[in-house]
Amino acid sequence: MNPERPIQDIMITDLITVSPDASIREIQYLFEANGFHHLPVMDKGEMLCGIISREDFFKLAYELSLKTTGKTWTEREYNAMKAKDIMTKNPLVLDADDSIGLAADIFLANRFHALPIVEENRLVGMVTTHDLLLYSFNSSFIEKETGDIL
Repeated sequence: MNPERPIQDIMITDLITVSPDASIREIQYLFEANGFHHLPVMDKGEMLCGIISREDFFKLAYELSLKTTGKTWTEREYNAMKAKDIMTKNPLVLDADDSIGLAADIFLANRFHALPIVEENRLVGMVTTHDLLLYSFNSSFIEKETGDIL
């Protein structure tokens, strides 16, 4: 595995995003309908303004359950919330030219599991710990089979 390769070589570019005013129900649907664990939040200018993890979403439900045992109140609170209420604002980002090794260092130091990738302040992709593991595993396999170092 070559940790100096640019992150753009392994980043995901086919992203689903939401606006800050997206409902919690919409976010719930997107997490259930797709296999991802992180959802970028984009403002009207198509600029990244936040990120929501599946963990953030579950934490919201748990915190609401602690406030009351009343189902009606909990549902009303839940339905009134928007993406902007639970997103991590101004997330740490990487540039597409930053190295895979830098992403790995950030993941390890901060316990993050996803990093948005931006170019000129525009979201162009996302890299996750899963992407790094896949790259590492595939690189090791190819090196053993071919003797080439990636």
